[in-house]
Amino acid sequence: MPLSPDLSARIVAAVEAGFDEQVALTQEMIRFPSLRGEEHAIQDHVFRLLRDRGLAMERFEMDEDAISRHPGGAPFTAEHSKAPIVVGIHRPREEKGRSLILQAHVDVVPPGPANMWTRPPFEPAIEGDWLYGRGGADMKAGHIANIAALDALRSIGLQPAATVYVQSVVEEESTGNGALMTHLRGYRADAVLIPEPEEEMLVRANVGVIWFQVETRGLPVHVREMAAGANAIDATYRVIAALRDLEAKWNARKSDHEHFRDEAHPINLNIGKIEGGDWASSVPAWCRIDCRISLYPGISAQEAAREIEDHLAAAARADTFLANNPPQVTFNGFHSEGYVLEPGSEAEAVLGRAHEAATGKELKSFMTPGYLDTRVYALYDRIPALCYGPISKNIHGFDERVSLTSLKRITAAMALFVAEWCGVEPI
Repeated sequence: MPLSPDLSARIVAAVEAGFDEQVALTQEMIRFPSLRGEEHAIQDHVFRLLRDRGLAMERFEMDEDAISRHPGGAPFTAEHSKAPIVVGIHRPREEKGRSLILQAHVDVVPPGPANMWTRPPFEPAIEGDWLYGRGGADMKAGHIANIAALDALRSIGLQPAATVYVQSVVEEESTGNGALMTHLRGYRADAVLIPEPEEEMLVRANVGVIWFQVETRGLPVHVREMAAGANAIDATYRVIAALRDLEAKWNARKSDHEHFRDEAHPINLNIGKIEGGDWASSVPAWCRIDCRISLYPGISAQEAAREIEDHLAAAARADTFLANNPPQVTFNGFHSEGYVLEPGSEAEAVLGRAHEAATGKELKSFMTPGYLDTRVYALYDRIPALCYGPISKNIHGFDERVSLTSLKRITAAMALFVAEWCGVEPI
């Protein structure tokens, strides 16, 4: 049942009253340089935040064997984070409403050269409407919004009348295994809401993502005898050209996918890292590239991986040197399928009402060509998986920032959503 105008107004006012504290908590989160593998301290911090609010707590490690056996699991490598997953559990006095997962990730991408930032990346700063800092938008603002939405209800003497799981995960930026681990642990709910920075819109469709490395071996000689050797870096340029051909081939298939037809370039290949050679005066014997490519919903990661391998093998056979020295492909991170959020769910209708009440505008949806943890819940739990969050700029770039006025609106919408979806009861 939709919320009464009086209760809606009280909830929005409670978010407003608590917003300064919410921003301060977000700044605390940004100060943790929670790069991949370095999230232990911030997860301990999140544990304390949730425990101090009276939630029942669980903290657990990744189960590599269970993840590796699941079709949505990504390969483990030496770089895989060993930080724990943290879950806070709200249990009502009487289970009357619909249960909910509120999820966020704490891992952030590397900041890059510090001198390209206007201010230090892990020292949060507010300038006008913007809160700056690496990971502030993606997605520590959303992480604290999960907590602030529940705080707002508590401040007016209410709590959800259903079980709510507040999940804090790692590995979102590299494998998606953290969210998958909560699924394998057995956490289930009637819907999930993940407040990633999505420009105050709902994600309707989301690509899958594969990470892979390609290593090419050359024939090292002194540069005075270059013609007798084979340059692995030069050969890698030809491998990249072959991968660009595959990218074009996949983009040409967009008409087969409803939510991607109007996108100019829905499938993006990124050559994210390149290293090779040992000496400026030696023809390089090796070169390795780290790549990321997206795939349409409905295409399994296994199917896409086979096509990558087959495409590179065919390109190698047509190359004089690579035919006898084929590049080696290793899948080393994301190995995930995309999803489509089918319209018409009650959860989407509730979020639509909450969004309109908080912003005065109708909720819009869109396709985003990046990875989202909502794929776990859409594909494997088969529940309404809502990804919706504040306006941001420069995520994964320099001077990453989130709009504070947008964050306040989104937090109000989230609190209204929780109240209607779960129902409320007196504390």
